[in-house]
Amino acid sequence: MSYSVYIIECRDKALYVGHTHNLSQRLSHHAKGIGSHHVAQRGFLRLIYSEHLPDEASAIRREMQIKRWSRAKKKALAQGDTTKLRALSQSRLT
Repeated sequence: MSYSVYIIECRDKALYVGHTHNLSQRLSHHAKGIGSHHVAQRGFLRLIYSEHLPDEASAIRREMQIKRWSRAKKKALAQGDTTKLRALSQSRLT
């Protein structure tokens, strides 16, 4: 079974990072306000990023990694801006 890590933008512009084994069902739940208190309170706006991973352990590790990132870095990932993503990663090292 494959898993997905995803980033949702909420109506208040907050970003939510999660993982699931069924992305379409999970997005449907978010849209209905089911499952995540964070998204239910802020309102589901849209999916801005997803990636597929081979197993749940990998998905959880990736989710935790992305959750530690700044908002700017999450947005760069969602936009596919690898140059900005690298620059933001480097700025944290200095």
